[in-house]
Amino acid sequence: MSPVVLIAALGALTLIVASIVLLRRAEEDPLISRIEEYAIRDEPVSIEEIELSLPVTDRLLVPLLRRLSQLVIRLTPQTMLERSAHKLELAGSPGNISAAEFWAIRGIVAVVLGGVFFFLLGNFGQDPGRRLLYTAAVTVLGFFLPSLYLSATISRRQEAIIKKFPDALDLMSICVDAGLTFDGSMARVDEKWDDPLAREFGRVIYEIQLGKSRRQALRDMSNRMDVADVSSFVAAILQAEHLGVSIGRVLRIQSEQMRIRRRQRAEEKAHQAPIKMLFPLVFLIFPSMFIVLLGPAGFTILRNEGIQAAFGG
Repeated sequence: MSPVVLIAALGALTLIVASIVLLRRAEEDPLISRIEEYAIRDEPVSIEEIELSLPVTDRLLVPLLRRLSQLVIRLTPQTMLERSAHKLELAGSPGNISAAEFWAIRGIVAVVLGGVFFFLLGNFGQDPGRRLLYTAAVTVLGFFLPSLYLSATISRRQEAIIKKFPDALDLMSICVDAGLTFDGSMARVDEKWDDPLAREFGRVIYEIQLGKSRRQALRDMSNRMDVADVSSFVAAILQAEHLGVSIGRVLRIQSEQMRIRRRQRAEEKAHQAPIKMLFPLVFLIFPSMFIVLLGPAGFTILRNEGIQAAFGG
């Protein structure tokens, strides 16, 4: 097995394990949820039995991750942690992990991937220099794998928000015309759908109920999404609220503009399709077609030349 295949296999395995750890992190403490579960059953159990009933990731990996995150907080500059926290918010807070825990995960993935690769290379008879070089390269790759996964998650979330935003504005416009308030229309979107945009609307309503002003809650929502369409919508709503313009009219105008932008994005992607198809056409499809079409003719020519050479012609 070549080192390149090993790197790809180990990278995929490590990314899968890191994703499982991220997804396994519950929004609330798993020990508290398990205690509540046993309280509902009304069974006499001890804390030790409840702790042993937790999954291995909650009993071993999560406490280790928390201890490493405390070390990360002491060693990492505050600006880097704030930047990572903002990226986690843009990704929708996967696993509800903090910035320090994310940096700890990056370190764990790098060390595990590099160590496993170092021991595997020993079975292939690699000289020590190349072994250390390959291990260092894989360790650096492992350190950046969680960051690449996070960037891909951010892109998918933003695309989902952009795709759903015009439909949400249509529903909000209908609700406002029917007599609901702006906050009520956002709550209706949260009740009707289960997607990143609806969850953000629900978070805005929850923050307003806790006492945060609507203006600040909407601005925070715009910062958590970092989508140009949402920023334009928030700015229009805040301006309409300040000037006393009808919210329903603003929602209708924004909905039409968002649909125009979505159509423009579709047309842009359609124009980009021929350029993106050029590489697979030239290097993958055309060679296969030439082999299928010209292959029999080539065999015929070779066979005729062989026959002529056999008869001295």
